[in-house]
Amino acid sequence: MGRKKLEIKRIENKSSRQVTFSKRRNGLIEKARQLSVLCDASVALLVVSASGKLYSFSSGDNLVKILDRYGKQHADDLKALDHQSKALNYGSHYELLELVDSKLVGSNVKNVSIDALVQLEEHLETALSVTRAKKTELMLKLVENLKEKEKMLKEENQVLASQVWIRVAQFQLQVSRSSATFTCYI
Repeated sequence: MGRKKLEIKRIENKSSRQVTFSKRRNGLIEKARQLSVLCDASVALLVVSASGKLYSFSSGDNLVKILDRYGKQHADDLKALDHQSKALNYGSHYELLELVDSKLVGSNVKNVSIDALVQLEEHLETALSVTRAKKTELMLKLVENLKEKEKMLKEENQVLASQVWIRVAQFQLQVSRSSATFTCYI
């Protein structure tokens, strides 16, 4: 007898929810341990219960070392998110360019403080980072769309090629039948 498929939704009964949490947490920790042993991988696992209690597991390496390594590898992603959140605070790029224009054009340039210039530079770098990230995202989407289009065109080409071969075979069969008929009349 097989197991019935469980619908994934919040368990309303508090004691059942706690028992399920405990069993699944232990199962998850066991899977993490197995992954570590089988694949010689460094595994860090953090689980926070609904009551706020923290459960952790780490294999081989210290949990802090694994999390530090993760933080170092993903620092660029965190910086990009920070730049995007700052960019939302600055308003549109057009407003930023107007601000630069007003501060650096004409007689105002002599009255601008170094702090204001540093802040302006940070705004521009952030806007540039956000623009580059958006450009990269759009380019990746374009490449993905082009790959899909290439796949569809290859499939269509195969269909057309098979249709051509069928027509060629039909034509050759027709020619061979007509030549056989022609030779009978001679």
